[in-house]
Amino acid sequence: MPNKIKLLALCGLLLAGLWLPAQEDQEKKTDLSGLEWRSLGPAFMSGRIADIAIHPEDDNVWYVAVGSGGVWKTVNAGVTWSSIFDGQGSYSIGCVSIDSRNPNRVWVGTGENVGGRHIGYGDGIYLSTDGGKSWENKGLKESEHISKIIVHPDNSDVIWVAAQGPLWNKGGERGVFKSTDGGDNWTRVLGDEEWTGATDLVIDPRDPMVLYAATWQRHRTVAAYMGGGPGTGLHRSTDGGDTWEELKNGLPKGPMGKIGLAISPQQPDVLYAAIELNRRTGAIYRSSNRGATWEKRSDAVSGATGPHYYQELYASPHQFDRLYLMDVRIQVSDDGGQSFRRLKEQHKHSDNHAMAFRADDPDYLLVGTDGGLYESFDLADNWRYMANLPLTQFYKIAVDDTEPFYNIYGGTQDNSTQGGPSRTDKVQGIQNSDWRVILNWDGHQPATEPGNPDIVYAERQEGTLSRVDMTTGEVVDIQPQPGADEDYERFNWDAPILVSPHQASRIYFASQRVWRSDNRGDDWTAISGDLTRDEERFALPIMGSTQSWDNAWDVLAMSNYNTITSLAESPQQEGLIYAGTDDGIIQVTEDGGQNWRKIEVANIKGVPATAFVNDIKADLFDANTVYVALDNHKYGDYQPYLIKSTDAGRSWTSISSNLPDRNLVWRLVQDHVRPELLFIGTELGVYCSLDGGAEWHALKGKFPTISVRDLAIQRRENDLVAASFGRGIFVLDDYTALREVNAEQLDAAATLFPTRDAWWYIPRSHLGFDEPKGDQGAGHYVADNPPFGAVFTYYLKEGLMTAEAKRKKAEKEAETIGFPGWDVLTEEANAPAPKVFLLITDSNGKVIRRVDGSVSAGFHRIAWDLRHSSPNAVTNGGWDMPGMMAAPGTYTASLHQQVDGAITSLGEAQSFEMKQLRKGALEGANPDEVATFWRSFEKTFGAHSALATRMSDTRSYADRLAKGLLAAPGLELSQHERFAEMQQELAALQAEFGGDPLKQGPGEKTNPTIFDRLFGVMRGVERSTYGPTSMHKDNLKLADELIASMNTRLDNWRREAASLGQAIQAAGGPWVQE
Repeated sequence: MPNKIKLLALCGLLLAGLWLPAQEDQEKKTDLSGLEWRSLGPAFMSGRIADIAIHPEDDNVWYVAVGSGGVWKTVNAGVTWSSIFDGQGSYSIGCVSIDSRNPNRVWVGTGENVGGRHIGYGDGIYLSTDGGKSWENKGLKESEHISKIIVHPDNSDVIWVAAQGPLWNKGGERGVFKSTDGGDNWTRVLGDEEWTGATDLVIDPRDPMVLYAATWQRHRTVAAYMGGGPGTGLHRSTDGGDTWEELKNGLPKGPMGKIGLAISPQQPDVLYAAIELNRRTGAIYRSSNRGATWEKRSDAVSGATGPHYYQELYASPHQFDRLYLMDVRIQVSDDGGQSFRRLKEQHKHSDNHAMAFRADDPDYLLVGTDGGLYESFDLADNWRYMANLPLTQFYKIAVDDTEPFYNIYGGTQDNSTQGGPSRTDKVQGIQNSDWRVILNWDGHQPATEPGNPDIVYAERQEGTLSRVDMTTGEVVDIQPQPGADEDYERFNWDAPILVSPHQASRIYFASQRVWRSDNRGDDWTAISGDLTRDEERFALPIMGSTQSWDNAWDVLAMSNYNTITSLAESPQQEGLIYAGTDDGIIQVTEDGGQNWRKIEVANIKGVPATAFVNDIKADLFDANTVYVALDNHKYGDYQPYLIKSTDAGRSWTSISSNLPDRNLVWRLVQDHVRPELLFIGTELGVYCSLDGGAEWHALKGKFPTISVRDLAIQRRENDLVAASFGRGIFVLDDYTALREVNAEQLDAAATLFPTRDAWWYIPRSHLGFDEPKGDQGAGHYVADNPPFGAVFTYYLKEGLMTAEAKRKKAEKEAETIGFPGWDVLTEEANAPAPKVFLLITDSNGKVIRRVDGSVSAGFHRIAWDLRHSSPNAVTNGGWDMPGMMAAPGTYTASLHQQVDGAITSLGEAQSFEMKQLRKGALEGANPDEVATFWRSFEKTFGAHSALATRMSDTRSYADRLAKGLLAAPGLELSQHERFAEMQQELAALQAEFGGDPLKQGPGEKTNPTIFDRLFGVMRGVERSTYGPTSMHKDNLKLADELIASMNTRLDNWRREAASLGQAIQAAGGPWVQE
């Protein structure tokens, strides 16, 4: 190598060495995980369940594999659930299996096990050795879709896996795989390297050397689906899966599609196969001789969406020849497949995928559907729904501007279009009952009308658009229709709707052409011709080449092809409209549709020609700037594509920058205040950019690994709302702090960011006054409201550490460690822990509350509940009554730290308003008068708690005096007599304070005590902003007078007692503690 080149290489290495730590430091600074998302659920309609595993020794422990939502576990038969797969590399799950020898070993196959258009891909097989607490990826990362895992019943190191392999492209790891070393290494024992994988696998319960497998050749593209081929078939192994023979005798000769297998638990020589045949037909086959020969029993096949979406076959463990075939409605046979009936599924979701049984109860069924999990205890006569699994798959969402709390509407996979509140004024937060269905079928992109929350647009699949009147709930279909001599409209499965930013009553919609309505969909005008390629989908290549018409085509339950998928109109220029398609085209019109300019994505550097346009967003500030999210995963390409143009699409630059590989970009939204602040929803979460896309940062605070198909910003509240595809809705409340984040701010020692105003109100009781779930049981689903009160965001460049923590950190970095010295250890032991806190100041400059926060580095949020501090006297124990709320008005929050006792201010203080949310039906006192009374009540309550403490201390003092008297024999007898009188006086005082103990014994009422009067006042004002009545004021005045009187009498008693104590000591007795 020439010296010059060596020198350049050396410089490059040195620069890299200098740059990498700086980059890591910057990434650490911009760790935004302290900004936490809030999960809204809902769970009133759940999501697709792919598989169920019941613990072999405990029927109450279940593992549930969610097609698009991770793995969930219950230890109490569904009363409560835990998501146990968050943070792993995939959210899409195909199967779950428990090792029967060691049930703490749980295997999970990622990548959904159906052939649908919307499924996620996986990253291999995972093992937990501690019942789901931790996971390890054990390989097969290129399998993408795993449908079955079997663990050898006598050897936990032997595992067989049925991997369907990639759906969208050839290759990958597909077929049956076997491991003999606990998953450290895998060998493919069946299948090929192109199109044929394995979809089902069963084992002979008598002989683990005998296995049966169903292979499946299939391929899906954006245009079509081919669900079968010559590679599909049934196979048997008699040597533990090392070798396989294909089973053909009696089976269909033509191309077969997806096959479901079952083996009879009662007579394992009997096998059953549900076989998909050409054009969505099928049949049930049965073998009574281990697969040597097969007999066709009936023409039963899973229907609806198509056999590729179901076909799971289960043999009852309780009745020979009883079969359950998963389908839109479960098919049941009691005669080995000769005849079928539909299982009773009243009040239950359709689209069934998984079933589990209990060995001890022949009437028990546990079924997983597209709408969640159901169980029956009477063999399907009745079903119980698990209404606490928030697994809804949201395609798209919209937010309205309802006051004071906005609503969120979302179109879902197979669970309708749903609507619910972003928050409520209830103690119990957001419950399932707060949500409702506004349109049935599958739900897709909704839209709302700015300024008119009574109008919502909702959409069923393939562009079936409706306008919903939220005042009546009435639904009007407004889908544009072709003219008399026109062909059908090709609407995408999730067709785009756009409310014009220039006229609220104007909406745009799209099929293969763009439609415009100026009267909310009553009338439509096409403003374009066909903007797609208008191809014949059956002439396009699939499974490696063009295919015969007679092959296994199935396009019924998938999107039309050559459709428009995205629409945008510039808020800065009316009539500047963008349209994106599913076949690699972006179209632009600058005159409202009179002329269109075609952009081939193939001509954009770095973008594949086949890219699907997921989203187009016109810049909110600049008419010439536009953003486009593209996606090529339906050609097996999982890279993120995100581009930007500043000249209306004439040239483009990539802004994918540092987005991770294998992560699709679904949606982009732009902040309406800071142009450079962008958010994207991706296949693996939400990211934000603070610099227009030059760098992206994950927003991962309390956000699971899940696909985010849509984002929306509620501008009034500055909330970012995320539509996850399998974990419901998430809200990042008040993200305004992100507008202030920049390099200068990140280098500052600390920052307290501006906060939004706080609502002043009493949370409404629904299920009870305090209990988060009322008395509904632990299984009652409740999503949190935002923290009540004022929520503050702050940032610390460096965390605050104790002296001990600093020493230990230094010791970790030191080559040798020595004894620090006694002085150092003593200083460490006596040093106070560092603190970070907010001080809340009213408009008069009075500090009314301190709120403690985290001392660690990074971004944090803390809430002030609008209350003053507890008025209780500080004692060694007891209940602290919370303070009551401050009055509406202007307040200031300031951030401080205390290190080694010294307090310093951090950053700039921030002011905010506390605003009254609502007024009651009756005119009460004004809020200032209400708060003034609250302060009076707090003062009196505090005085009462102090008096109570003094009473208790005085009783103890009297006991000590009694002991002292006994130890002072020289004390005058008159002193003994006087102390006896003092004891009677104290007992009377105590009875006046706390009530007559004799009457209280059997529960008889006593004269009102001070606490009785205070409790009466508290009941009247603690849950109301109405203000005090005359009765409340009178009772408070009486309490004040009684407290003053009792304190005077107690003072007198204690003065005389102190004199007695001195007399005891003077008479030779002991010192008596006062």
